[in-house]
Amino acid sequence: MAAYLDWYGCATFSLRTSGLTIFLDAYIDRPEDAEGTGLTASDITEADYILVGHSHFDHLWGAERILQNTQATLIGSYESVRVMETLGIPLERMICVAGGETIDLSDGVTVSVYPSQHSCVWSHSQMDEADVVCLGDLGVHWHQQQERFVELMKYLTTETSDSTKAHLQESQPGHSDRGDGGALIYLIQTPDGSVLFQDTSGYYSGTLPAIDPDVAILAAAGRGNIDGEPVQGSLAQFVADQVEIMRPQKLIYGHHDNWLPGFSIATNTEPINSAVKAVHPAVEIIEPGYLEGTRILD
Repeated sequence: MAAYLDWYGCATFSLRTSGLTIFLDAYIDRPEDAEGTGLTASDITEADYILVGHSHFDHLWGAERILQNTQATLIGSYESVRVMETLGIPLERMICVAGGETIDLSDGVTVSVYPSQHSCVWSHSQMDEADVVCLGDLGVHWHQQQERFVELMKYLTTETSDSTKAHLQESQPGHSDRGDGGALIYLIQTPDGSVLFQDTSGYYSGTLPAIDPDVAILAAAGRGNIDGEPVQGSLAQFVADQVEIMRPQKLIYGHHDNWLPGFSIATNTEPINSAVKAVHPAVEIIEPGYLEGTRILD
């Protein structure tokens, strides 16, 4: 057996292993002027599970259509399940998790769930390149973060292209101002090895050392978050620090394409590659294009 990975852009992948098709996030639709596959979530007709890292639209939106078109089961936070329920998905098609659970997906395939952190999206408007050093923003309390998030949304809905604005409006059904719902990290154990999936740049320092994946899919965008505080440094160093802690055999990036023009950028991964190789020279860095069916486990 082997495991194959397809990237749909942003942080969405499908993992095919042991006869299962496991979607990692579900966001496939794009604004007209964005990078992407040209597909929408409505085009997906094969899925057994959907693992959703958090409840923001660029991770969860589309899961409702994949669930309607397949017999898949969704695994996600209580907020992700709430959003799907408002869109008509029966509760028996979903599993609520918060971290600490291990779920059997089939004979020989399990997924373990870990609590995590969302990137400090409130600390910036458009994303910076991976080698830009970001300092400050320490000790910013919840109310101030919410005020900054309101300013970010104002920017996105007034200063971006008409295509991006229309996409943001279309992607909101079922969502509310309840935030990310609690970010999660998933570790999928298969007969061929283990795959970690993280869809936003954050983690708890007490959690990551306990995870030892063969393949790590790490978010490579935004301002990193460790234990609730923004990283004092670059995105490249943040990713490298995670690799140094977990020391996977293979590394794959997510969330690094220009999926939402005016906010995202097509991240240059060279500074990340250099920082990663400096701390873990043996790691194999895989940078697949869209829908390439990359073999990641033998």
